[in-house]
Amino acid sequence: MVLFAKEIFHQDYEIDECYYEKARNSILHSQVKAFFNLTNDQIVERYSYLNPHVNKDELHKLLTKYKPANFRWAGADLFPVTSQQGNRGLLVIETNSCPSGQKSFPMRDEADDYRGYKTLIEESFLPYIKNSSIDGKVAIIFDKNHMEALGYAITISEAINESVLLVEDYSNDIDSPVQIRDGVIFVKDESSNWIQIKAVFRYVTQKPWNRIPIQTKTLIYNPIIACLAGGRNKLIAAKAYDIFNGDLAGYGLKLSYPETIWDVSHEEIPLWVERMGGRAVIKIPYSNAGQGVFTITSEDELNEFMGKESQYEKYIVQPLIGPSHWERESIVQRYFHLGTIPNKKLESYIFDLRMMICHTPSGYKPVAIYARRAKEKIHEEVRDSWDMIGTNLSQKIGENKWKSDTSRLLTMDTKEFNRLGLSLDDLIGGYIQTVFAAIAIDRLSQKLLNDDSMLDIDLFRSLNPDDKLISEILK
Repeated sequence: MVLFAKEIFHQDYEIDECYYEKARNSILHSQVKAFFNLTNDQIVERYSYLNPHVNKDELHKLLTKYKPANFRWAGADLFPVTSQQGNRGLLVIETNSCPSGQKSFPMRDEADDYRGYKTLIEESFLPYIKNSSIDGKVAIIFDKNHMEALGYAITISEAINESVLLVEDYSNDIDSPVQIRDGVIFVKDESSNWIQIKAVFRYVTQKPWNRIPIQTKTLIYNPIIACLAGGRNKLIAAKAYDIFNGDLAGYGLKLSYPETIWDVSHEEIPLWVERMGGRAVIKIPYSNAGQGVFTITSEDELNEFMGKESQYEKYIVQPLIGPSHWERESIVQRYFHLGTIPNKKLESYIFDLRMMICHTPSGYKPVAIYARRAKEKIHEEVRDSWDMIGTNLSQKIGENKWKSDTSRLLTMDTKEFNRLGLSLDDLIGGYIQTVFAAIAIDRLSQKLLNDDSMLDIDLFRSLNPDDKLISEILK
């Protein structure tokens, strides 16, 4: 497939093309709208009031004063859970660099055409690219989610009043439309001219390190080091969270995430699954979009997993978070899904919440939220555990081809938000957890770079001892 950059003028497109149909004309729920209208000062005040042990000054500093070096745009997948003791909360399950979410976000009001696209571009991306030291065009490079990539292109084009180059780039392209020359990114247009790029809005999500170098003269919004430090690396992310919680000790603050066993070899996996009572989640750390995640609830599911081949050497293993009717006594600290509010048939579904944030000159800011439910309702008998627990909507249907099961999408509109049973305080807590996850990863990303702003490969290897991954990075 021959690919080239497409020139996008905002006058030639309708932003309505960049939303799912069910979100296109829906209105944001009043409680979610109230959340988006809160300032960070208000959020700190409310959260500190509910959690008197919290150091308010430290929380305020993290939300408003911290300046990320690399990770400016993040999305966390959060599980609303309850503990064995009945304590509710939200757990960070995964943090994504270059996350999706805009196409699922309802309008705040009838004039809110650009929604979260405008917030992210005008308040985060454009202030960042003012620092560009080279001339050229602005480009969006993507390998998935054309709908949102186009939405960002239209929004940038309108904001800067010039065209933006939109280009697909896949890891297996023989004739890639992207080149790097002396650290400067060029993209090929339809006339085979190579256009110099001063800034890239990166939406490359599948193994981005095998196409884009760690260091470039072209500014990249969310550079590759953000992915390696945890934005697309669940193994390193767990270590970043652990280090961050150590930094927070004494402030009454904590990043909440499941117990994670990292650096697990294929042969060790059955031992850890047994230690977790036979119910566990196994993850290939560098996959995303629901790929490389395996739920284990039986010997058959474990045997099926053990028969699979992986191109990588290391895994992470976590206790499985399931419905509350599962065993309540365990050597592992169990959490249980809250599930959606039961319908009239008393059916409830496991769901997760995606919170998308960006960093602005005045601090962090939420830009979009949506939820996803599992395929099957919660039931006593576990047949296919993934159908009852897995929430990701992405489905891979071929090489570089994806579709999304929007029937399980739950938008934050006046109807569907009520099904989640979440409160304004839950949204505040989820936002704070998402910011914490992003800061944890950004801090580690800085430590992974040496004085020449290149990857400290010895440190990275010690944190992520997977030679197959490292060979991809060093190609």
